Amino acid sequence: MGQQEKVSTSLAGAVSEGISASLAPVDAELARRYPGDPGTRQPVHTVYVPADAFDAGTVRSWGDQALAQLDEHAPDAASFAAVLGLSDELAEPVHSRVRAKLEREPIEDLRVDFEDGYRPASAADEDEAAARAARLIAEAYANGTAAPYMGIRMKCMEAAVRDRGIRTLDIFLTGLMEHGGLPDGLVLTLPKVTYPEQVTAMVRLLEAFEKQHGLDAGRLGFEIQIETSQSILAADGTAAVARMIGAAEGRATGLHYGTFDYSACLGVSAAYQASDHPAADYAKAVMQVAAAGTGVRVSDGSTNVLPVGSTAKVHDAWRLHFGLTRRALARAYYQGWDMHPGHIPTRYAAVFAFYREGFEAAAARLAAYANQASGDIADEPATAKALAGYLLRGLDCGALDIAEVARLTGLTRADLEGYSAPRRGDLTVTGE
Repeated sequence: MGQQEKVSTSLAGAVSEGISASLAPVDAELARRYPGDPGTRQPVHTVYVPADAFDAGTVRSWGDQALAQLDEHAPDAASFAAVLGLSDELAEPVHSRVRAKLEREPIEDLRVDFEDGYRPASAADEDEAAARAARLIAEAYANGTAAPYMGIRMKCMEAAVRDRGIRTLDIFLTGLMEHGGLPDGLVLTLPKVTYPEQVTAMVRLLEAFEKQHGLDAGRLGFEIQIETSQSILAADGTAAVARMIGAAEGRATGLHYGTFDYSACLGVSAAYQASDHPAADYAKAVMQVAAAGTGVRVSDGSTNVLPVGSTAKVHDAWRLHFGLTRRALARAYYQGWDMHPGHIPTRYAAVFAFYREGFEAAAARLAAYANQASGDIADEPATAKALAGYLLRGLDCGALDIAEVARLTGLTRADLEGYSAPRRGDLTVTGE
């Protein structure tokens, strides 16, 4: 043992106590505004189905149509991999998992659309469609045929359609209550948000419904759809989307980028409206920074190039969709929109390839961190959080199995969840 060092201090304890007292409001504000990721499953996509086209068989129908398209245009692992440029190593596991996913859980998140994709003949038609959507969704959750997440996209809070949107939401939520209550997977989407005050109005609306039905305060959350330039940059030059998250008072669950409305708002020509346009990258980067640490998740938009027609055209559309999805995943946009059953094979192929090709390296790094082993990368707590989150997302969507994750990491799912949601102070134990 070496010589024991003498430890001396110069400041009285009152100094530290005074600093802590002065920062107490900041501590409370940090905890309130930046609670971190909720740790729940995030769907890899959202499917929008017009309210007049939605029925009890929609989820299964999308899966069957996707499988039929695979059978017609890429009937085996080798042909599917050749279209998408997958390695020989990934070809079979990706193809088999995609088929299994389409058979077991073809849609992860479904929104019955009462906005752009819906054209009712009359107000009475929309009333009836909202009531039918509530009944069908309640029945789907009751009989086990529901997607993990389901809900509606109402009309926006702009004056021309505000009353109609409120009425549709009221009919839908009331219908759910009459058919057994609100399902755990319920998701609501508020489109075309321009001002934070519109978000506040949605909060007041949901508060009123909760009080009317004796629900717990905050039971109803909603996604904010970013489809206008004003939602990114306000007239005073501030980031309006950040203010919208605050205006949601803890109810915002996601920010969804609307590729085509946003692009059109900026004057982007129709031929160039895409999720990889520089204007789209800027908007999503602002959304991502505004949402970081708040528990609000960011979703990419969609492509309107549909995989239909000849095999050559389907393959071209598949390659485009696959590439856009992979690009989004690399930029940490783990969710996107899909507009056609033919999009979901390539959605899952891109997602599964993303997690499987990086799985072994991520598992090795997390295992080394957990065991405090030395290696060629010195990971910090924040990186361990990212590694665990990567593995958990792979498990949730079906890209990975818990047995193979446990084999390479020596960790249980509970262990992974512990690493993915460290206490705030843990992120600054080492490094910068």
